[in-house]
Amino acid sequence: MRMTIQRDEYLNRLVSKIGNGMIKVITGIRRCGKSFLLFTLFHNYLLEHGVEEECIIPIALDDDDFKDLRNPDLLKDYIKQHMTDSKKMYYILLDEAQFAISKEEMKDRDQPIRLYGILSGLMRKGNTDVYVTGSNSRFLSSDIRTEFRDRGDTIHIAPLSFSEYLAASGLEKSEAWRDYTYYGGLPHVLFEQGDVNKTKYLANLNEQIYLADLVEHNDLKDDTGMRELMKVIASAIGSPLNPSKIANTFASNKMKGVSEPTIKKYIKFLDEAFIVKAAERYDVKGRKHISTQPKYYYTDIGLRNAILNFRQQEESHIMENIIYNELIQRGLNVDTGVTYKNFVKDGHSERRQFEVDFVVNNASSRVYIQSALMIPDQVKMDQELESLRQIPDAFRKVVITSGNFKPWYNEEGILFVPLFDFLLDKNLLEKMF
Repeated sequence: MRMTIQRDEYLNRLVSKIGNGMIKVITGIRRCGKSFLLFTLFHNYLLEHGVEEECIIPIALDDDDFKDLRNPDLLKDYIKQHMTDSKKMYYILLDEAQFAISKEEMKDRDQPIRLYGILSGLMRKGNTDVYVTGSNSRFLSSDIRTEFRDRGDTIHIAPLSFSEYLAASGLEKSEAWRDYTYYGGLPHVLFEQGDVNKTKYLANLNEQIYLADLVEHNDLKDDTGMRELMKVIASAIGSPLNPSKIANTFASNKMKGVSEPTIKKYIKFLDEAFIVKAAERYDVKGRKHISTQPKYYYTDIGLRNAILNFRQQEESHIMENIIYNELIQRGLNVDTGVTYKNFVKDGHSERRQFEVDFVVNNASSRVYIQSALMIPDQVKMDQELESLRQIPDAFRKVVITSGNFKPWYNEEGILFVPLFDFLLDKNLLEKMF
């Protein structure tokens, strides 16, 4: 019997919004579990709490059986045919809603989005609760000026966190971590048997779903430039990304047409598809964001590894990516920090830059976090702490590192936290603020 992966945090968020008069919008990278959350976990919840089966109307627009309903008018007729009793509440579960939005509607800011008008109209009837999923942020873009955005309530779902993966896998922590850092948290990975099948699944997913979607949805002539850019970002997680240098490298390798503006456009496409996410750079001492060279992290580390054919397994960088994803999944605002130290060398004043892995903001509070896989000696300790020492304010400073130890403070007031404690205890993070 196939296991059921519980996504209690997301289910609870969805349940808390039942009947709130808004259209519930579930977004996230494809294959991260949006459909399962909506069609299985939420569907079962409704049944268990007294909703009749005929009052639940599930529609999967990416399924060929429903392809005719990608026409918004036919979709409206289908839904109305199933709403036979005006005294009953109906729950519309619409999967992959972007299939009912034409490219022309997406591109033309002045053209009304027919689907949004239909869904909003249904909500106004008073006996309809609407839930939709989408795998691309463009279908909720700020460029789209419709009444739907005013009535939309978004829930962003990510691949399995480490704590979810650990619970579903039944493995011991260190063994689960080994698999998670290699295969990532896309739920179907847990159902594939053996290393060969897992790696093949991720490789095929990248080629046949993610890359193909990027090419099709963005009208790319070919996938060469996008494919190479995905490799560059995958190789550079945790490092500032410079589109100008990437374009020059591509040009030296005789890749024509992949200019700096094209690189920036491709990065935007990857972000819109939830494949990567940018961590903006923040000048800690200057208290301002730096507009250039953000760092990019992959939404799923298994996808990142598959793009590189599982050849670059630097655990320290992978750990940093996973910590970033964990912070984002907990609803926090995360930047990467930059701070400076002035000193005199050979009679000349010089300025040295230091990187703070994460500047984490929660309302008016802040935590600075360094990710350090191992700290074997004092030299490494000083390297990891130097950037934190240059921060002038009194917000909490934290180092997350591997090992089996109790959290402790050093004499400078810097908190050291074991990696698994951080990943598995959400309350521990709350105590940091």
